[in-house]
Amino acid sequence: IQDKTEMLQGKGYILNLTMDNGVTKNIRLVDKQNVYNNRLQVINQYEVEGAYKNRYDVTILVNGLPMVHIELKRRGVPIKEAFNQINRYLRDSFWAGRAMFDFVQIFVISNGTETKYYSNTTRFAKEQESTGGPRKQKTGGQTFEFTTYWTDQENTLLTDLRDFTKTFFAKHTLLNILTKYCVFNVDKQLLVMRPYQIAATEKILQRIQTALYNKWQGSIKAGGYIWHTTGSGKTLTSFKTAQLASRMEGISKVLFVVDRKDLDYQTMKEYDNFEPNCANSNSSARVLLKQLKDPEVHIIITTIQKLSNLMKPKFYDQDERLHEVLTKENIVLIFDECHRSQFGEMHQQIAKRFKKYLMFGFTGTPIFAVNASSGSKYTTTAQLFGGEPNKEGQPTKALHTYTIINAIRDKNVLPFHVDYSSTMRMKSDVDTKQVWGIDTEEALHNPKRISIVTRYILEHFAEKTSHRFNSIFAVDSVKTAVMYYNEFKKQQAEMGTNLKIATIFTYNANAAENDEWGFEDDENPESTAELDPSSRDALQKAIDDYNQVFGTTFSTDGEQFQSYYKDVSLKMKQKKVDLLIVVGMFLTGFDAKTLNTLWVDKNLKMHGLLQAYSRTNRILDSVKTFGNIVCFRNLEEATKNSISIFGDEHAAGLVFMKSFEEYYATGYEDEKGNSQPSYSELVKVLLENYPVEKISNMTDEEKEKRFIRLFGAVLKLKNLLSAFDDFTPDKQIIPEMHYQDYLGWYNTLYEKHRKPKTHHERENITDDLIFEMELVKQVQINIHYILELVQQYHDTNCQDKEIIVKLRKQIDASPDLRDKRDLIEKFINKMTPEGEGNVGNQWEAYIEKEKAEQLEAIINEENLKPIETAAFVQRAFQDGYVTETGTGIAKILPPSNPFLPESGEKKQTVINKLKDYLNKFMGTVTPVNINLTVHNHYHGTVETVVNIGETEE
Repeated sequence: IQDKTEMLQGKGYILNLTMDNGVTKNIRLVDKQNVYNNRLQVINQYEVEGAYKNRYDVTILVNGLPMVHIELKRRGVPIKEAFNQINRYLRDSFWAGRAMFDFVQIFVISNGTETKYYSNTTRFAKEQESTGGPRKQKTGGQTFEFTTYWTDQENTLLTDLRDFTKTFFAKHTLLNILTKYCVFNVDKQLLVMRPYQIAATEKILQRIQTALYNKWQGSIKAGGYIWHTTGSGKTLTSFKTAQLASRMEGISKVLFVVDRKDLDYQTMKEYDNFEPNCANSNSSARVLLKQLKDPEVHIIITTIQKLSNLMKPKFYDQDERLHEVLTKENIVLIFDECHRSQFGEMHQQIAKRFKKYLMFGFTGTPIFAVNASSGSKYTTTAQLFGGEPNKEGQPTKALHTYTIINAIRDKNVLPFHVDYSSTMRMKSDVDTKQVWGIDTEEALHNPKRISIVTRYILEHFAEKTSHRFNSIFAVDSVKTAVMYYNEFKKQQAEMGTNLKIATIFTYNANAAENDEWGFEDDENPESTAELDPSSRDALQKAIDDYNQVFGTTFSTDGEQFQSYYKDVSLKMKQKKVDLLIVVGMFLTGFDAKTLNTLWVDKNLKMHGLLQAYSRTNRILDSVKTFGNIVCFRNLEEATKNSISIFGDEHAAGLVFMKSFEEYYATGYEDEKGNSQPSYSELVKVLLENYPVEKISNMTDEEKEKRFIRLFGAVLKLKNLLSAFDDFTPDKQIIPEMHYQDYLGWYNTLYEKHRKPKTHHERENITDDLIFEMELVKQVQINIHYILELVQQYHDTNCQDKEIIVKLRKQIDASPDLRDKRDLIEKFINKMTPEGEGNVGNQWEAYIEKEKAEQLEAIINEENLKPIETAAFVQRAFQDGYVTETGTGIAKILPPSNPFLPESGEKKQTVINKLKDYLNKFMGTVTPVNINLTVHNHYHGTVETVVNIGETEE
């Protein structure tokens, strides 16, 4: 799938193919220059037999290759079922070694009323790798949260299948999406642009054409700005725009300008993937100078800081060729996140030097008169970049707008849950607002207050981050960051917690003046040279702690600190850092989908507030349903003001989650205006209709389905309520042991309805059944917790049977541990009161023996090649899945005739057995080692010894 996608989206779409008569011809798979020179065909009800027989609804062929597939459900059936159906196709037949459907780029799902589209891979795959610890997930994983609605240019949803079809499947639209508006990124994932991203790109391209025709270059008429809310994918849109603009006739060069804060290592790789070597200008102004003078370079990535340096007399006045380029050639400048450093002298200087510029800006939080800084010549984004004309003909409107309201409605970003936690209390007769309003250095930075806030974060970290996400803690100064970091170290040692906590900060020359909106534009990630000695020493100690945890060698010196900055960014995205303490860095431009909580102990307002909050609301999966904000200062009024400016006065109802009472007791309205029952109401029905003691007698399939839907709804509300401090254990109503029972039965029914009873049987799938398995896995009981219970049982001389009952309930409640049930129970049954040694050590020895014996049994039963099989299984443990296609699986099988049907059945039987084996032993010990001694009939009487560890040998 990746190879075919890269072939179509990259430069390999023209192939040398040898025809039957021996003649070699250049075959163009798709014509990207003239999209109308492609032939479209439609097929429906195409049948294919893979692991199971499948019938695909509708497929669109482009030049004979299936590139778009549509899966349809009847009206009233949840659209997610169509999504699940495609996932089954991928597993069973689409990509199970049948190469033609590897070419599918886009999937469309619909139930008639609701229609969405998405790419053949999603960003979710890499997020899974980062959240799964040592266990990797198969690349190309899918998640429903990354499906997209289609809209018109005014962001009006076109969800009905007929409206969607008239627009999305118009020939020019579909072909343009396939050839121009897809991005195959550095992680080998295909991203299909969303409609507002496409609309913004086309608006800018149209403005460039109009400006060139009317000779508007060098004036505000030749530009404009795009207002797309933070988190909606502005960087992708702006770079794709730069890429397409660079190919336009009459355009000499396109400069894509970003802030230095945003150029982390991952971003640099992405840019160079789009356009090789285009991001080198980040290294120095001299490299940028060379690229500007080179007529073969058409697109350049640079930072606003390097571009500003190039405008200085030592470059501009001394270089004749540079002067000629900047004064005579049409140059498009595209500013990403234009509301920050670009205001002020740098922008004026650039506008003065470039005589034939066409200038465009992207921002998630535009500067209006109400949130403009005082003393700036250009007070608003529109004054700076231009835009669509208003009634008076003045260019004040954005070329295209996509607000936080639009993004939350379309589920492209998440709403916020904001807690205001007052940390200072006075006598009962003093108004709380007065307490909140205290803003003195002494009160806010009192060690006792620092201690209270730190303890609150440590005690509430697991519930706020849902046990699986990470967080940023924003504080008001370097001094405060140091105090908090030291207090966290102290309290973690006392409490025995082991969160991975890091901090990063640099010197800001004018912090008091520049922090008007709550973040420092001039905090420089490239240098710590100007930090005072005590602050630099404190930062070095924090970096030393970081080095000890991660085995690195960073310091506060020059390039070493830049490397530390990039590594912290990467570790945050990989969820290897639990909490990052910052002053201004990482509060704008930083994108980590695994981050869900922002702790705030600093004053924020206007665009600074929304920028900081928006670090938390990137979509990831069904567990992450909101961005979590915990304020230790009174930011309630500032939050309302910010949302009203960048949404509207009625935005709060959509941007913020409902109240605890609505979710818990009274019920609430969903985003479509439908009334939904509360948690208490759902649990009452659950306990009345499905009492724990009688649920085992449930035999009616319809009743099972009702239980699945009901308990799924309980899980979703429990997930939402987990953000509230009010949701204490006594409010959960269902006793913990009974809750484990319900989870166990939910898992049992999942296995019953989602898996075939035998290999030859079709899957027992009902069209209207959706399981919330991601929510079940939210608080995953791992093998270490189980071993702790086993140790407790051992310490009671194997007498306390209540522990065994609890242990079995925990296993049944965990999808990942159910496969290991037999292993665990066999281990417990072998245990004796007299057994010596640590249970963990006994477990590792037991697992090593079982792993070897059970793999040997599979090899002998299926007559497999032992060395090749052991190596194949070792790779499966590293990857987290069994590879079903390619030469790897073929190498382990005994010789057979590939043209006989028995060969395919044999292969599938082996795959199924190895999958069961992998699921059983995955995560039992780390690292996975296979010590295998095999007496194998395929090799006669030869004894083969294989010892495979972490090495590639």
